[in-house]
Amino acid sequence: MKSHAEKIIIKNGISIYTEHFGQPENPAILLIAGATVSLLYWDQEFCEKLSQKGFFVIRYDNRDVGKSTTGKPGSISYSMEDLADDAIHILDGYHIGQANIMGISLGGLIGQIVAIKYPERVGSLVLMSTGPWGTPDPKVPEMDKQIIDFQVKATDVNWDDENATVKYMLESAHLMAGQKPVNYAKEEERIRADFHRSINYRSMFNHALLQGGEVYYDRLNEIKSPTLIIHGSEDKIWHFGHTDKLLAEIKNSELLKLNGTGHELHDNDWDLIINRLNEFMK
Repeated sequence: MKSHAEKIIIKNGISIYTEHFGQPENPAILLIAGATVSLLYWDQEFCEKLSQKGFFVIRYDNRDVGKSTTGKPGSISYSMEDLADDAIHILDGYHIGQANIMGISLGGLIGQIVAIKYPERVGSLVLMSTGPWGTPDPKVPEMDKQIIDFQVKATDVNWDDENATVKYMLESAHLMAGQKPVNYAKEEERIRADFHRSINYRSMFNHALLQGGEVYYDRLNEIKSPTLIIHGSEDKIWHFGHTDKLLAEIKNSELLKLNGTGHELHDNDWDLIINRLNEFMK
């Protein structure tokens, strides 16, 4: 039996594919995924465990991934602010006045914009594996060169070939990981599922062209929602050092450090994260 149901939110001609877990009368958590990944990044079992704590959990495909509105690869017609508005349109579509917003990586940047632009809609904010929407601390190392060099190789991949795609994406998972063992079988299953469910798998790279949202830059001190920052100590995309600025500038914020974790939602951390979310949001 399926533990979740789907709902498509259409606003201004844009279709956003969502799935939900748990009872709609429970406090809502909206999960915002990172760049290039679909809602499958929020593992179904993770969402189920969260809903069993008494939350109504919504995960969704951002534009250009999965089953949401997808443009031609190599062109983009929306901004960071549009992605923040999408989150609000989802809440409206579910008739939810206020939700807990949890974003990972790019999703964390979107979450910050949502919290600044729509403070009354955000009960609490959870920022995972991300950095400040604003000027970064110059002392914090930038993205690991290994990752940048690897991303350049994406142009050589035949993205119509499922096995070539899986090979590249598994290498990516290896690079993103920290010191905890990666479940490659599970990763492969997710990559293949995404390859087949996406309207156009290659359109995910349009996220690299994202711009906009500058009007919300360097305004973290305006975030009113209680904020939980979750970050792996071995993150090669957003260095752990970014947490200092987030904690300093977001008034009501606290940190959950994941020792040995990279840029990932590692299943070894699920219980720790879910228990902390449960304490933090209730």
